[in-house]
Order: sequence, then C-alpha cells, then structure tokens
Amino acid sequence: MSPLHAKLARDLWRIKGQALAIMLVIGIGVALQVMMTGFVASLSQTRDAYYERHQFAQIFAPVARAPEYVVNQLREIPGVGAVQSRISGMALIDIPTRDIPVSAQILSLPTHGMRHLNEIRLTAGRKPEAGKSAEIVLLDSFATAHNIVPGDQIKVTLNGARRTFDVVGTAQSPEFIYYAAPGEMIPDDARFGVIWIGRPALAAALDLEGAFNEALLTLLRGAVEEAVLEEVDRVLAPYGAPGAYGLDDHPSDRFLSEEIAGLEISATNVPPVFMLVAAFLLYIVTSRTIQSEREEIGLMKAFGYTDREVSGHYVQLVVIIALAGALFGCLLGVVLGRITVPVYTTYYKLPFLLFRLELSSFTSGILTSVFVATLGGAFALRRVFKLMPAEAMRPAAPPDFSKAGNVGSNMMRLLDQPSRMVVRRLFRQPWRMLGAVAGIGAGMALSLSMLIIYEGFDTVLDRTFNVIDRSDAAVSFTHSAPIKTLLELERLPGVTQAEPVRNVAVVLRNGRRSHAGAVTGLSPDAELYRALDTNVAPIRLPDKGIVLSKPLANLLQVGIGDPVLVDIREGSQLAVTTRVAGIAESLIGSPAYMDLAALNRLMTEPQRVSGAYIAIKDGAEAQVYAALKDMPIVAGVSLRREAVQAFEEVMNQGAGFSRFVMGFMAFAITFGIIYNVARVAQDERARDLASLRVMGFFRGETAFVLLGELGVVTLVALPLGVFLGSGLTNLIAAGFSTDLYQIPVVYAPKAYGIAVAVVVGAAMASGWLVWRDLGRSDITLALKTRE
Repeated sequence: MSPLHAKLARDLWRIKGQALAIMLVIGIGVALQVMMTGFVASLSQTRDAYYERHQFAQIFAPVARAPEYVVNQLREIPGVGAVQSRISGMALIDIPTRDIPVSAQILSLPTHGMRHLNEIRLTAGRKPEAGKSAEIVLLDSFATAHNIVPGDQIKVTLNGARRTFDVVGTAQSPEFIYYAAPGEMIPDDARFGVIWIGRPALAAALDLEGAFNEALLTLLRGAVEEAVLEEVDRVLAPYGAPGAYGLDDHPSDRFLSEEIAGLEISATNVPPVFMLVAAFLLYIVTSRTIQSEREEIGLMKAFGYTDREVSGHYVQLVVIIALAGALFGCLLGVVLGRITVPVYTTYYKLPFLLFRLELSSFTSGILTSVFVATLGGAFALRRVFKLMPAEAMRPAAPPDFSKAGNVGSNMMRLLDQPSRMVVRRLFRQPWRMLGAVAGIGAGMALSLSMLIIYEGFDTVLDRTFNVIDRSDAAVSFTHSAPIKTLLELERLPGVTQAEPVRNVAVVLRNGRRSHAGAVTGLSPDAELYRALDTNVAPIRLPDKGIVLSKPLANLLQVGIGDPVLVDIREGSQLAVTTRVAGIAESLIGSPAYMDLAALNRLMTEPQRVSGAYIAIKDGAEAQVYAALKDMPIVAGVSLRREAVQAFEEVMNQGAGFSRFVMGFMAFAITFGIIYNVARVAQDERARDLASLRVMGFFRGETAFVLLGELGVVTLVALPLGVFLGSGLTNLIAAGFSTDLYQIPVVYAPKAYGIAVAVVVGAAMASGWLVWRDLGRSDITLALKTRE
C-alpha cells in the first residue's frame, strides 16, 4: 500500500460519520431513480405483454342494437384487422352479507371454444359450457372480496328478472386491470363485479338474438386510428351508436397509462431534486475537508508528489464516498422496488408483475454521483494548488475583518466570552455560514414539501367527499327515467332528501382539442352534490351554458364566455354549440356541469333523470337499502362512506404510496445534512476547541461555542427552508398529479410546524452526537498536526 493510499484509508475512517451521511443522501436520490424507472418499465412491459397475450381490442364501438351482419361491414373498413361482436349489459348481484345491491357488468363469451378478442384468463374453474345458460364466470377480485368460489350459486337481477346462476370459474381480464362502477372513478372490489356468460344465454335475457350491442376491433400495422373511428361511427350510426373510442379512452387502460405517466414524471422531476441537494452537501463537505488539510497538501508537494498525484488522492476520497453511496442507492432501489410490487398487484389487477431493472437508471445514477463528487473536489482544490509548497505548509493568513466594522459592539459587551465567540464566527465567516444555512434550508425544504403533499392528499379526500358530495348514497338507474321516479325515492321511509342527476355521454370539442366524457345535469340549487368555484363556494348553474372543471378547461384551452361544441353520444345524438358559463374546482376527474333542465332541452328529452343523490335518516339505512334492492329500475347504489374508504385505499397505494417512501427519505436527508454541518464545524474547529479546554473552559462552555453556532445557523435556515419548500412543493405536486386527479398545494400550518420540529429534532440529535464526541476527544492529539 502506497503512503497516499494509507492516508486515504485513515481519512475515510476519520470522517466516517460525514461520509456515511453523504452516502445516505446520494443513495436516496439514486434509489428513487432506480425504483421509479424500474416501475415504469415493469408496468409498461407487463401491460403490453398482457394485452398481446389475451388479444386486447384496440377499438371499442358500443351501439344500441345492430344486426350481426353489420360485423362484415366493419371488417371491410381499411386498416381494421380482427372484428368481434359481443353483448354487454348491467346487472345487480344479491350478496347476502350486504344490505345494498352490488352492480355488475355482464359480458357475453363465445361458445365456439376458439381464441377471441379480450380473452379472459381463468384463475380457477372453467368457462361456461355451450348450452348451459345458468353457468357464469366471475371476476376474480370480486369473487375473492365476497369469498365466492367455483361451485357456489349467486342471485342476479338481469333486465328486471331475478335468476340464480352457477359460478363455474373465476377469471382476470386485460379489460379490467383497473375498474370502477359506472359513474365512479374509485375502484372497490366489493362494490362492483363483472360476469361472463355464454352469448346465447345473455342474448336471450336481453332480447338480442341475432344482434349485438358492442363491437371489438383491432388495427392493422400502420392504420390511422382516427380514420378508422370515423368509419366505424359512420357504419354504426343508423343503429344508435354513441361513438367508438380507442384504447387511450378505455377506462382501465387510461388509469394504468396515467399511473405510468405519473411515475415517468416523478422519475424525471423528483430524483434530480434529491441529487442536487446531495451535490451541494458533498461540495460543502469536500471543500471544507480539503481546505482544512492545506498544510498536509503543502507537505505532500514538498516531498515530491505532483499536483496530479495529490489531486488524484483527494478525488479518490470523494469518488469512493460517491460511488459507495450510489451502489447503496442501487441496492436500496431494488429492495424498495421488490417490496412495493405487492402494492401495485393489489391496486391493478395484473396477473403478474416482475420488478424490472433498468440498466440506464443504474448507469446514470452512478455516473451522476461520481461526476458531482469530482466536480466538487475540483472546485475545492483549485485554490490550494496555486500555492507553492512552502506557502501551503504555513497556516493560512488570518482573514481581514476590518471591513466588517464593529458590529454590535454594545450588544457584545452584554455577552459572555463563549457567546461572543459564536457571534464573531457568524459575522466574520459569512459565506461559510451561508453555505451551512443553505444546506439545512434545502433539507428542510425536502421535508416541508413532502408534508405539504400529505396535506394535499387529505384535502382531495375532504373536498371531494365532504364539500362537493354531501349525500349518503348515489342511486343510478338502468336507463333514463321520468323525473317522477325521484318522487318514489323521496317517499321511501328513511329518505329525507333526494336530488336528481343526469349523466350524458358527450365529446366536448374546441377546434382540434377534444375530450370524451360526460355532462352532469344537476338542479341549480343542488345541496347534496354541488359544483364549486375556485373559492370552494357553490356555483348556481345557469339556465344556459356549461360549467367546466378547471382541468377540463385547461385541456380544451377555453375560458368563461368561449364556445364549446357538445357532441351528444346518446339519445338524440345532436351536436350543439354552447358557451362556458363558469369554471369549477375539481380534484378528481374532469367533470362538466349543466343545469338539468337545460341539459334535457339539448337532449330533446324533458323531465328525465339517470339517477339521484339521497340523504338518509340515521338508523334507517337498512330499511332504505332493502327498499332499493326491490326497485327494478335501480342499477346500482354507491354509499359515500364506502367511496371514502375506497379512495383512501387508492391514495395509499400505487403512485400515492410512493409519497410515504419519499417522505421517509426526505426526513433522512434532512438529518444527514444537519449532521454533516455539525461534524464539519467540529472538524474545522477541533484545534480551537482543544485550545479552549487547555485554557480552562469547561466541556459545556466549549460545546456551547460549537453547538451555539449550529443552533443559530439552524434558526436562520428555517425561513429559507420555508421559502424553498413552498416552491419545491409545486414541482413535486405536479409529479403526483394526473389528468384523473390533481394534488393541490395546501400550505397548512401543521405541515410547517412538523417540518420545523423535524429540523430542530435533527439539530438536537446531531448536537448530542457532537457533544458525545467532544467528551471522548483527545485534547493533546487535537493540538497536534496530522500526518
């Protein structure tokens, strides 16, 4: 081992505390990058393989009722590959353990036994046999939620008739990776199911023999999807088609794609923030370490070591720290990724999910860490290497404080000697103190931003289910019904209030910008479910015009007073132009609202509703649910309390779960930064502190000189951390937000209080560690020159 290598080993052991803290900061940044990019690759590749293996359709074309021969016309459209018709409907499942009916989508299965589009993946049992109309297959997650296994029987209300079916199998499907009840965005395995049944049996139940109400299509390579969609709509228009849509607008694929897009944004925006903090901290530590070894550098040069050899020695020091941190981060990212896999397989109904490692994330993380370390060391070394050996071996000239003036002379007289020493150092070395302030402020910014994000998630929950939706339950009908149906709900014992709602499928257009969704018709003075403005105040829906949510208005690039084309995709299927009458606040989805009467006028169907929001008297829930079960027109009932519980589960899984990982890492980085600041200051002043002990200062007075400096720096860093954290939060919130839900930036006092407590707690813990080391230090050794 060469002398420089021996010195390198001693230096690493001497600064092991700081080195470990820097490794932690670097490792966390690299771990986030490895974990997030790994999940982007894992979800993308798993989705694509699942779609291909089960021949997932690329175009979905619902229709009211079309004869089977129309399928041949669809096959003749240029660019179309395979075409398959099927029958789809809605049903109610009677679950004995639940008071309310459970809505379900029921789909036909081909009985020919050959491969087909949207093929299901059996998880247990078998498919229904041809000629046995009472056999069905249930969605696996729904069956698991209700402990239903092959061989059980369930009662299903289909087209107004209640029948008993035999469950012969359970299955998964690429069509239901993410699924929710109609009109909802939050999935709940227990509240919505999917049933597959032989096509002849479903055709007979829905009176669709020789016809279909949905077509599935795939595209040939190079086909233009928009052109194919236009032709499909043209062919199906005479049969009451609301409009075909591509895979991007399929609810399941859209949610999964949004998750992947959100992870991509987070992987792009969030890890660099942690890496920048690590780079700044590494620069501070390495520069101060090198500056403190000015005399050793001069001594090495005097013994004949060249500038290249000496610089290589210090570059090795920082590269080893950075490389070790990067390798630790790679390992941590893999471990976190594998631990998080079950979260995604629970949230998204994928048959498998293998955490895939992206070589690029390992390479970029390691190279970035080494580059930052080398750059920081180079900046720190450049001034020292300008010195001749004889000059470098002499202590640096004392700094000139004459220009600082006699700052606070009267105040200084009131302070004791240790306090004056603290104040002098703060004022006489302002740039060094500002560096420490910036480091601690950056650490607090990370912690504060994550705490504000936590508040944002809580705000989404509260505003959606306590401010916008104040009902006890939402009732959906099998079809649009006369408004007198609302009177039947109001007359149910236990129902205290019922408000009408109508949801109409539309495509909103502004030039080339469009959005396929729905318009919600509400009463102008609705109380149970309301549209809110940007000030979270109720909006009175006007008798003309449409109110768009802020995300939808931004998507269409329209404002109040701008025209919007409303292309109605059901009923009359008219295309009318109306104007934006208001902008509503929405944190989930991209809703659009209209006055119910105005919407019915557009539909040329006055006095119609598709559901209702109801309020129920305390203690009367079971009675109301039992009555709703016996109403044939009821397609489903959604309880607000169950929706809240489902939303909380969703927000704590998937991309939402990563906020807890990032929050833990932010707190760890905050401690690492503050600990480094304390240890660097201790190393810099080791000789001064030892001199104070020799001069007769007690251990507490000596520690006060060091810890007092840390305390002042920490207090000064708090407002800087608040400022930086407020700006950083917007960047991280954008990474978590998607087109389906938006995470608001909520500057809650609790978040600031906890962030301050985290910083102060980290400072106290670091101070205790430094206090402990001061008691163990050898005064005689500290007064000697190293090497």
